[in-house]
Amino acid sequence: MEKLKKIYHWSGSWTGTVVIVLGIIFFIAQAFVIPSGSMKNSLLIGDMLFVKKFTYGIPTPTVPWLELQILPDFNDNGHLIEGDKPQRGDIVVFRYPHNPKIHYVKRCVATGGDILFLQNKKLYLHPSEGNEFVKENYKEQKTVEINGMLFVEDPYRKDHPGIHNDPSITKNGMQPSQLFNMMPVKVPQGEFFMMGDNRDHSNDSRFWGTVQYRYIVGTPWFVYFSWDEDKNIRWDRVFQTPSQLESSKYITNEIKHQEGIY
Repeated sequence: MEKLKKIYHWSGSWTGTVVIVLGIIFFIAQAFVIPSGSMKNSLLIGDMLFVKKFTYGIPTPTVPWLELQILPDFNDNGHLIEGDKPQRGDIVVFRYPHNPKIHYVKRCVATGGDILFLQNKKLYLHPSEGNEFVKENYKEQKTVEINGMLFVEDPYRKDHPGIHNDPSITKNGMQPSQLFNMMPVKVPQGEFFMMGDNRDHSNDSRFWGTVQYRYIVGTPWFVYFSWDEDKNIRWDRVFQTPSQLESSKYITNEIKHQEGIY
């Protein structure tokens, strides 16, 4: 009982508060703000969310904002404790491989051993488990056979209605070719191919390659606050999880004109 009292008093001190807050940030959850529209309509600009940092193991702790690593990378994989790996369809928060101080949020569309390509903006996926896996798990989706391999056409749109293309983006020579077509890519083992749900306005693995496990941070937990560009609070999004936000209630067919990719 005396020990509990000491812990209680310590937790109420400045030192205890700082240690507890940093412990939560290092190992449990960290706040992030969605800065761009690359995940529209699943996640919107102005969504403020907590990221669950223990979903895929415990990342090597760093001081927020300063991005200073406070412990060595003992396992040489960016994680203090190794855990589960991102699965196909997961929304993942990760460090941008070419500048790890920047965090990105995208959807994992392929994992190690998968083969994928793009044709006329459509994503085609051949899972590493092979044809029988496709037949068993994608019975209601369109497939095509190429060189003896079954590819699933747009495998995520049925379950994740926030995924969409912008009809105003056409192949007129002014847009990056990767938005429309991409040669087949086999994802290296232990790496992940990430794409934004706002397919024609996302800077993702189509342009800079796959993401190693060492850069994986976690997955969005829930939105704790949200406001639009006019600073109007979107109360209907507060305390909603990504899966709840992907319901038809939150998905709109309206796609505003946008420029560039992000």
